[in-house]
Amino acid sequence: MTPSGPAGSPPPLAGGGDGGRPAPRHVVLVGLSGSGKSTVGRLLGDRLSRPFVDTDDVVVALAGRPIPEIFAAEGEAAFREVERRAVAWALEGAPGVVATGGGAPLDAANRERLWTGNLVVWLDAPVDVLVRRVGAAGAGRPLLSGDAAARLTRLAEARRPVYATAHLHLVTSGMTPADVAAAIISALED
Repeated sequence: MTPSGPAGSPPPLAGGGDGGRPAPRHVVLVGLSGSGKSTVGRLLGDRLSRPFVDTDDVVVALAGRPIPEIFAAEGEAAFREVERRAVAWALEGAPGVVATGGGAPLDAANRERLWTGNLVVWLDAPVDVLVRRVGAAGAGRPLLSGDAAARLTRLAEARRPVYATAHLHLVTSGMTPADVAAAIISALED
């Protein structure tokens, strides 16, 4: 995928059932690694007949190399700068479903973009569940390499206050991806 700008605009997402509240432009999924953002995002996009964008994929396309290589060669600050551009690009596109990298909402500019006019959904799960999903060593995830459980615990504590400002909070540990998608669709219809 090569980001080239916004796509055409299909009809808005479902929502705004109260008649006075505009429908959200995008459904934005936030949460830690392993919370299900990419899996649920693809499923939700299919069910809503809307495009799905994973900002990590956009980062890779913009940088021309995998995320671990960006971290190794230039560090986290360089990654976050590319991620900021990826978030802006994803939100300029057609109304759809956007999965962010776990740290994207910590950036004030990203947070402003993500929370304005969109439905932000925090996908959450206990650290032990996240570790099972990503692997104990966190392979391929620079912020989790080594002891994924310890790193996820620290990230959860640091990011919880930001994630908690999401419009909808879903604990995914006892839900299938289909259950999570259905819960989000239900929230859109309310």
